[in-house]
This record gives sequence, structure tokens and C-alpha cells, in this order.
Amino acid sequence: MAKLIRIYEDNPNPKEIHKVVEVLKAGGLVIYPTDTVYGLGCDITNTRALERIARIKNVKLEKANFSFICKDLSNLSDYVKQIDNSTFKLLKRTLPGPYTFILPGNNNLPTVFKKKKTVGIRVPNNAISLALVEALGNPIVSTSIRDEDEVIEYTTDPELILEKWDKLVDIVIDGGYGDNIPSTIIDLTEGDPMLVREGKGSTDIF
Repeated sequence: MAKLIRIYEDNPNPKEIHKVVEVLKAGGLVIYPTDTVYGLGCDITNTRALERIARIKNVKLEKANFSFICKDLSNLSDYVKQIDNSTFKLLKRTLPGPYTFILPGNNNLPTVFKKKKTVGIRVPNNAISLALVEALGNPIVSTSIRDEDEVIEYTTDPELILEKWDKLVDIVIDGGYGDNIPSTIIDLTEGDPMLVREGKGSTDIF
């Protein structure tokens, strides 16, 4: 059964963050708040945990379009090929923020993602998710938790999330009500930015 942990965004408690990070390091799955919808995440270095998420989402792991949640742009060179100046300026201007940027992946991607040519990078403007990544020491692989309800695509109430995901994950972080608008996805792999999905982030950035 999943554990519900309350963490306040305006001042995330380091003890509670540490508890969650220990679960991530042990291969656990965590549902946590971002600056958009709640996300389902695991440690990028734990293949078993990645396989669990893929099974839950009913996708083949090597083909899955998961995002890498980073604490800032310093992680970029770990997983992304060298980017030009204008791309870097765009990232610097918009992150942290409600965007997912698709960038060309490099050879350092985790083994399970080696066949992927691109990677989705997220730096959410949310103190809880950034504190988790910082304490973990590497990115969290993440995917949005969608709802089968056709009217409400994303569940925003942590207690309802716990009810639904209780047997599938190890921790649900209650960081208050989430948003129900996902991130704006922008593809930066072909030179000019290309809008893939309009979400919470403004499209007036380029």
C-alpha cells in the first residue's frame, strides 16, 4: 500500500524529502507534484523501477516517451547532445517553468533508452520536485498520471490519487491540489522550435 506524505511547497521539509528519496533509491515509484499536473516518477538509474512504470503505462520501455525531471540546466550535458546558443538561451529564459523540451539525446542515456534519439527535459517551477531531484543527485524519469475520465483528464486531489494508485506506487506526495493542464511540449531537435502540444506554458516564447 502506498504511503501519503504531506510536503509543503513553500518550504519542503528536508526530512520528508529524504524519506521519499530513500524510496526512490530503493527502486520505488513516487507520485509527486510539479508546476503542472501530478507526475509518476522513479530514479533514472534504476532499471527495475523504469520497467514498473512502463508496465503501469502499458508501453515498451525502450519506446516510452518519459520526461527527465532535472533540477536545472546543469544536467543537460549528461543526456543531451551539444546545443546551439539560441536553444540554450530559450531554455534559460523559460526554465524552471511548465515546459517539456524535446532535445537530441547523447550516448550517456541510460541503457534502456540507448535506442532513443531524443529526450524530453523538464525543470518544473515547483520546490518539491526540485528538492527531490537535488537530494537524489540525478534526474527523475517521469510521466503524467492521466485519468480515464473524459472530462477531467488529470486528477488534481492527492487523496483521490492515493485511492486510485494505492496498490501501484510506494508513495504519493500531498503537495496540495495540482493543476489539470499539462506542460507545453516543444521539439528543439530540428533547428526551429516546433510546438508538439500546447499546455500551461505560453507559446509566445519564440
